[in-house]
Amino acid sequence: MRKKSVSIGGQAVIEGVMMRGERSMATACRTESGDITVESRYIKPVKEKNVLFRIPVIRGVLNFLSSMVSGVKTLMRSGEVFGEEEGEPSKFEKWLAKTFKIDIYSVVMFISVILGVVLAVGLFVFLPLLIRRGIESLIPEALAGSVGVTVGMNFAEGVIRLIIFVLYIALTSLMKDIRRTYMYHGAEHKTINAYEHDLPLTVENVQKMTTVHDRCGTTFMVLIMVIGVLVLTVCDLNLIFSLSDNWAPKPLQFLADFGWRLLLMFPIMGISYELLKLMAKFDNVLVRVIKAPGLLLQKLTTRQPDDAMVEVAIKAFNTVLAMDADSTVPELTFDTNMLMKKALEDLSGLVKEESDLDWMICHVTGLKRSQIKSQTYIKRSQFERLKDIAVRRASGEPLWQIIGSCNFYGYDIDIDATVLCPRPETEELVCESLKRIGGGARILDMCTGSGCIAVAAASLTDATVVAADISADALKVARGNIDKFNLGDRVELVQSDMFASIEGKYDLIVCNPPYIPSGDIAGLEREVKDHEPLKALDGGEDGLDYYRILAMDASAYLDNAGYLALEVGAGQAGAVKEMLAASYDVEIIKDMQGVERIVMARLKAKEQQ
Repeated sequence: MRKKSVSIGGQAVIEGVMMRGERSMATACRTESGDITVESRYIKPVKEKNVLFRIPVIRGVLNFLSSMVSGVKTLMRSGEVFGEEEGEPSKFEKWLAKTFKIDIYSVVMFISVILGVVLAVGLFVFLPLLIRRGIESLIPEALAGSVGVTVGMNFAEGVIRLIIFVLYIALTSLMKDIRRTYMYHGAEHKTINAYEHDLPLTVENVQKMTTVHDRCGTTFMVLIMVIGVLVLTVCDLNLIFSLSDNWAPKPLQFLADFGWRLLLMFPIMGISYELLKLMAKFDNVLVRVIKAPGLLLQKLTTRQPDDAMVEVAIKAFNTVLAMDADSTVPELTFDTNMLMKKALEDLSGLVKEESDLDWMICHVTGLKRSQIKSQTYIKRSQFERLKDIAVRRASGEPLWQIIGSCNFYGYDIDIDATVLCPRPETEELVCESLKRIGGGARILDMCTGSGCIAVAAASLTDATVVAADISADALKVARGNIDKFNLGDRVELVQSDMFASIEGKYDLIVCNPPYIPSGDIAGLEREVKDHEPLKALDGGEDGLDYYRILAMDASAYLDNAGYLALEVGAGQAGAVKEMLAASYDVEIIKDMQGVERIVMARLKAKEQQ
């Protein structure tokens, strides 16, 4: 009786499952953080491949070899995802990569495939033949070389090979990591079985299924072993060519027999493949008898999976279903690790300032600057984000504008291209200003921009703050920052051209106005003149236009003995002091670089003015 069959097969990998369909393949893995990540790609359908992939027997050999390469590659990729992190390539790997112009990953994969083939050949071809030769040395010379003994030894060699294979599976199943892989193997089979039984792919439905499956690679390997016994029994080199027992020295005979067995492996694989495909379509007594050894051995190569493993298998299966049905479904790539050292080398060519690079890494990875040097790995997705940021930074875009925020007085202030990025000297303005107010003060933050001064003042004191700016866009940014720190009941935002819409009296008016002379703007650094708002920079012909407005109007909005705190440009403090001298007691304060940066003016009593 024919049963439903699906053209999707799979493979267990490190903490995951790979599923392969007619047009696509997908690997789903459970990351160390508990999430499921998927890598998928489209593959060429059989009908579009070389005609050899459609010729019976030959296609089995080609599919076996390509599956082996693909399987090793998938295992390596899954290892990267789960934390088998990339280390420094060996000198030999680097030499191969440089000599043959191929990448390190391809070199490692090539070496892994070669080592896998050598191990398989050594265990399942060389060792059984060696044991056979040892047994033959015990046979009396009178019987050695007879047809009966030769056929019998061929059969015994095949049995030895099968025993070694079973022992290999049994011993590897004792390893903890291999047992988990066998659990994912079980999840793969359960998922395919559920689909072939027309059940919705839910964890509950999948868990009801058996962990064995007709088309399992284990069954294929058992078929190879069994058919190998039959083929090698009748296709003996000595019998076919009627060679005497002493036709060549023993070592040469051994090598000839070894090579003959390797040659016969190709038709054995091809015949086994055809038989496996045929049996998958039927379910009767004969088929069940032939499949029984392979299904029995699957009890060793599969384990009962937990629900989390089943979720991974379902994810891989559904991804292949979707991609096979719709070629517009995008391919996915694992977010694997790369060496932090390599990332820093690649990025240093784009970013001149080491501090800028440090802050970029902190922003993207969440690391502290002190942790960067000790960090061995970084996610590739993080590296790609860093490259994008580095390219923008190299074009002159301000770092903090790219990141979208900067630290001001210990607060993470959001910014964009409509506001100035807060500078360290403005922190000093805030520090000096807040020293001069008492409890319950009213503060006017004129030219608030991002609202950084208002946030700091309202957060650090019990003052109420009015934050004013002529720019509606700047006030949107300020509103975001006020709300971010839950200061809406303490800070009022007002759109105003300087004092035009300001009401009431204040204990402190603090202002960092535009102060760059108009003629100097063209000579500013590219990141300032090309990316920061001109309105926040241009202070008029001599850079003092806004200070003149402040000198003229601020006193009307200050309570008796109130303070006017101003940030000024280099070389402007004296001129600003002169403007304020008539109505204020003026103090000039230098910043940490020794520049006269802050003008602190206290309103004189009226009789003093």
